[in-house]
Amino acid sequence: MHVLERVRNDGRVLREASALIQEGFAVSIVDIESERSCPVEEDIHGIHVKHIIMPSWFNYSWRFNPWFLVTAACMFFRCVLRLIRTPADIYHVHDAKALPACYIAAWLRRTPLIFDAHELPLAEKTIRWRGLSRVSRYLLAGMVPRCAGVITVSPPIAYEICKRYHYPKVSLIRNIPAYKSVPRNDRLRRHLGLGPETRIALYQGHIQPDRQLDRLVRAAAFLERNMVIVLMGKDIGSTSAELEALASREGVADRLKILPPVPYEELLEWTASADIGLIVYSPDQSLNVKMCLPNKLFEYLMAGLPVIATSLDAVADILRTYNVGRIVPSLKPEDIGAAISEMLADHDAIASMRRNALEAVQHDLNWEKESQQLIRFYQDILGMLSKAQYRHEPLSNSVSMLAIEGEHDEHSLRS
Repeated sequence: MHVLERVRNDGRVLREASALIQEGFAVSIVDIESERSCPVEEDIHGIHVKHIIMPSWFNYSWRFNPWFLVTAACMFFRCVLRLIRTPADIYHVHDAKALPACYIAAWLRRTPLIFDAHELPLAEKTIRWRGLSRVSRYLLAGMVPRCAGVITVSPPIAYEICKRYHYPKVSLIRNIPAYKSVPRNDRLRRHLGLGPETRIALYQGHIQPDRQLDRLVRAAAFLERNMVIVLMGKDIGSTSAELEALASREGVADRLKILPPVPYEELLEWTASADIGLIVYSPDQSLNVKMCLPNKLFEYLMAGLPVIATSLDAVADILRTYNVGRIVPSLKPEDIGAAISEMLADHDAIASMRRNALEAVQHDLNWEKESQQLIRFYQDILGMLSKAQYRHEPLSNSVSMLAIEGEHDEHSLRS
């Protein structure tokens, strides 16, 4: 597998790699690492990772700046070299930024390529240089149809990739955590000094400007008594300070609390101490937002929290299918506040939706079941390769998430 970021921070890549290893595949990941003291190769959670060490100033993004072409060219050639030196039966690339290098490596080694799109490629308007944007779209239009398989994270994105890139079938592998039974607790209330009668609506995730969390601050003014909104996550820039200042100006500091992130292994315990979860993004912000199926949705449900969300296509479909939440009618603060108050006050509805959520994650919405889609996807690819006789020698069940390692690679991992 290949990813143009630190893989230790990417739960999706690590989950997929672990699932393949458990099925007997030998998986290696080629990633980017800016920490120069980091070893060139190491095992992370039992997965062999090969780092491409880049300086701390390196920032590979689609935003054009004077250094963009230099850093992009440097990274491209280093990735291609690293990939072609990694024997593999299948290359598996994560996201569009990493696709060109992996595509070249797979082409040179005459090895099939899987494209794993974590979002709709090039849907965000972050490429400021129009010429670069046109080139990027042209390259993607040529590479995606030639992939042996394509995976993505939500049904609307799968449909859009099929339409844009004329790909016959995009497979769905959602960002669902492994099943975990999480008991109810009062961790948030104890931490914030709140009484047992206080009801909590929780937003968890990055606290950053493009999440438009100021809507939740303003919505706090419309909450009923003994109800609070808690924002918990990593502060990006000065967003938390700006939201706290806004809460003070709006006179809702007692009903809006902001907490730093907690270790991921403890996250669900904190989540389970809230009463409902919030996903209040504007569908008009971008196609990727409108089509998203965020990790936090499944984390809320794993913790037994009903969800209030805006009209995001894939999120709304989950809420309706399993009856585990409600859609807020608009993004007006008064409507958001009223929706939160109404749900928190309806104890019977919350109890019913909590039971539905726990049943859904136990039987359907868990990684143990979702990972079987990935395994079947790989089995189909390997079956296709065998029939088409891509290789003269027998195929091994080995993979590298940049690449699926070849049988004779000295670092191949076997279960």
